[in-house]
Amino acid sequence: VGGEQISSIGRGLCVLLGISLEDTQRELEHMVRKILNLRVFEDESGKHWSKSVMDKQYEVLCVSQFTLQCILKGNKPDYHMAMPTEQAECFYNNFLEQLRKAYKPELIKDGKFGAYMQVHIQNDGPVTIALESPAATVDPKQLTKLEKQQQRKEKTRTKMPSESSRERNAPRNKDDPSASSGAEGDVSSEREP
Repeated sequence: VGGEQISSIGRGLCVLLGISLEDTQRELEHMVRKILNLRVFEDESGKHWSKSVMDKQYEVLCVSQFTLQCILKGNKPDYHMAMPTEQAECFYNNFLEQLRKAYKPELIKDGKFGAYMQVHIQNDGPVTIALESPAATVDPKQLTKLEKQQQRKEKTRTKMPSESSRERNAPRNKDDPSASSGAEGDVSSEREP
């Protein structure tokens, strides 16, 4: 953050967390269980896909990343499905708290919510796994329907923007923390070799 390293881990998991408008405590609990029990590490004999981060006593670095909630409208990213900043920060902090309760608090790391950050990840394998809570899975037909609903909303807006829509469309100052939409360029991490 601002050229200063604020967090780092050695071996473990880097969790990029996208928080949706529709996420609830149920999804949070599911993700905590899944992340801590996901068997992505090898065992003592070298057998792959055998051990979890908890089995190996490895660290977890969490990065709040609202851009994971992106829906493309043509070539333009749309983030209406991301939870608003104030709610998302509370949800994210609750997520971290639940991870720390379920595992070892000293092995759960994060950065600074909503800050512009540089994240350095050394992906071993490389292995990247997308996890979604059961309630969050959307089939492509539903996603298309959602995109169409958003397009209809855009078309039905009046030509003269209201005061609130003018404020929404005003350019954001990235130095103003209240201007963040959740996690603009969230969290920095340097991985130790």
